[in-house]
Parts: sequence; structure tokens; C-alpha cells
Amino acid sequence: MACSAHLLSQSLYQSHRSCPAPSKHLRFQARPAAAASAGVSSSSSTRSRRSPSVRVAASAEQGRKKIELTYDAQAKFNQLADQIDQDVGITRLNLFSPCKINVFLRITGKRPDGFHDLASLFHVVSLGDTIKFSLSPSKSKDRLSTNVAGVPVDDSNLIIRALDLYRKKTGTDKHFWIHLDKKVPTGAGLGGGSSNAATALWAANQFSGGIASEKDLQEWSGEIGSDIPFFFSRGAAYCTGRGEIVQDIPNLLPENLPMVLIKPPEACATAEVYKRLRLDQTSKADPLALLKEITQNGISQDVCVNDLEPPAFEVLRSLKKLKKRFIASNRGDYSAVFMSGSGSTIVGIGSPDPPAFVYDDDDYKDVFVSEARFLTRDENEWYREPMSSNARFSKEDSLSEAAPVVD
Repeated sequence: MACSAHLLSQSLYQSHRSCPAPSKHLRFQARPAAAASAGVSSSSSTRSRRSPSVRVAASAEQGRKKIELTYDAQAKFNQLADQIDQDVGITRLNLFSPCKINVFLRITGKRPDGFHDLASLFHVVSLGDTIKFSLSPSKSKDRLSTNVAGVPVDDSNLIIRALDLYRKKTGTDKHFWIHLDKKVPTGAGLGGGSSNAATALWAANQFSGGIASEKDLQEWSGEIGSDIPFFFSRGAAYCTGRGEIVQDIPNLLPENLPMVLIKPPEACATAEVYKRLRLDQTSKADPLALLKEITQNGISQDVCVNDLEPPAFEVLRSLKKLKKRFIASNRGDYSAVFMSGSGSTIVGIGSPDPPAFVYDDDDYKDVFVSEARFLTRDENEWYREPMSSNARFSKEDSLSEAAPVVD
């Protein structure tokens, strides 16, 4: 019994893939009838790597048999630990939920359903949220909390909608407690909410033993958001349709290429930006030609076309000023400066540092600033947070120090 308790303790608190331990000897007294035979039967049923040896010695004085059992303790330990893992499953999961940028974004037409067709190069970047999932004892409701005021925690949040979608598609009944540690700004054109939804779908599938494929999750996710399917790519993809048609582009851009993200306090309402879009005034650049140029020669100002910039600059005139000042201050640090998505984030590729006027001008003391790099993932693994931390700057920060992003 003491041995079993010891094995159970190790299976809960240590890896059960350690080096094999030397064989152990157990001695116990058993009566000649059923008790002794039961003990031997139980041991023989747990044979794994080495057959146990049994020696029986009779004692006339006591009328009992002494049984000595020798077996491979490591094999027993591995079997017990595997059984515990199988029975318990996952109860908690912490996942990184990264955002994206649009390296280029062409709007190619308007659809009968009211949406617009687009052709865009999406890429995941290293700025992201952290989401903690725990199994809930409830079989009827998820509970969401967050560190940011104003973020909805009811079923209007894409995280809750994604979990509802997963249960609908799979018939599972698991519900969760979720905490969202928000670092990606909202209304930024960075797809933070879409990433959260994709991460929730991935998490729910892990808790259920991976019963759905990545392709299933990608296809289902398009029902609740156009940008969500992209996050089931490997991190870089050419997206068309509403954004839900995703073509992976492997090894496109170096992951050590730095960038800086700058977002003013004001957000751009996506619906308002599209309302002001005039298709006859969009770029005539062939999106496939843009993709080919990036594939062959990397990122330059000429290929970073975004058809939503003009209407976004009408919605938020300070955003146009920010981009102009960004470009004017460039002394060769940035290979391209452009807006991501429908705004209001301006991206500078080539340096993790913002231009000096962000520190010097009181007009920009409240802007969000973060360094970032391109990020990818391996198949059947989720995105991992890079070692380097994201940063937020304000005029009061020194040029040599960066405070953690607190949204």
C-alpha cells in the first residue's frame, strides 16, 4: 500500500518518463486460500517490461505461506501514471493569443451579401494576449473575466461565441472559466478579437482530446468572423473572399525582422471605414503581383498597399497626420510605413523603436507603442509567446526603458 501511494505521488508531481529504476522487492503474508492467489493474479495482470518472479515458502508453525514478489517498479510506475493522465485529462490551459498585421490589403469588389471581397497578405506578429482556461463544474455556462474595462464578458464576446460554436459542432458539454489578459488594443486593425476566438476554439479542442482537426476548426470559425480562419494558418497566409479563404505561405518573411506598432487612443470603426470606401478610387495593383514581389524581394513601401487607408483617414484625420510624420521622420530605419487592416494602427517595418517625435510631442503622449516581430507556428501546435516582451512607451518613459503593455 505504501508503495502504491508513493507511485501515485510521483505520477502527480513528476514526469513519468524518468530513467528506469532498479527492481524492487515486496514481501507480504497471505493465507493459503483466495487471499494469496488474488495477490499473485493482480500482480501478473500488471506485467509490463519484465515478468515478476514468485517464490513460495511454507511455515508449518503458523500455517501460512510466505510469498516474495519481484517486479520492474519503473514499468508499474509508467503504467499507473499513464492511467492517471488518461483519467484526469486537461483541467487548465494557458495560451498565447497573438495579433496580426496586413502587409497589403486590396479591396477587389462588393459582394451581394453586403461584404467586400479582399485580397490580403496576413501575418501573425508577436504582440498578443494571454488567455487562461479552466474547466468549470457548470454544464450550462462559461464565465469570462478580463483585466481591461469595457471589454464585454457576455456572449457577445468572440471567446464565448467560439466556445458555443465548438459545443454546437462537436456535441461536447464542457464549459470553462476564462481569464483574458488583454494587451492587444481594441479598434486597432490587428485582429485581437479574432485571435482570441481562434485561441478559444483551439483550447476547447484540446480539452476534448483533439476530436476536431485543424481544418475543421478553420472552417467552423468562418461562421462567426471573417478574420478568424487566418489564425489556423501557420502564421503567414494569402487571404481572399471575405478573408475566410486562407492559403498558407510558408517561410515568407524572416522572423527576426523588427517592427514598431503605433496606435492613437482613438479607434476606427470598421463599419464606418467601409461605408466611406469608394471602389473606383482603390489601388489598381494586382495583389498576386504584390505577393510575388514580397516573396522575391521582401517588404518595401511600394508593396504595402492598403485600400482602407483613405477612408480611415477620413474617419480619423489625426491618423493621416501620424503616418505623414512617421514617413517624414524616417532616416532609413523603416523599409515601409503603412496602416494595418481598417486602422487605427500604423506599422513601421525595420526597427522596433518609434520615431523621436512620439517622445517629444505632447500630441502623442497617450499613443500605444509596441515592438513586434513576425511569428509562425508548427502544425498541431499553437503560437508561443516569444521571450522578448512587448513594450508601451509614453513621453515620461526614458528612451532606454520600456514598461509592460497595460491596455
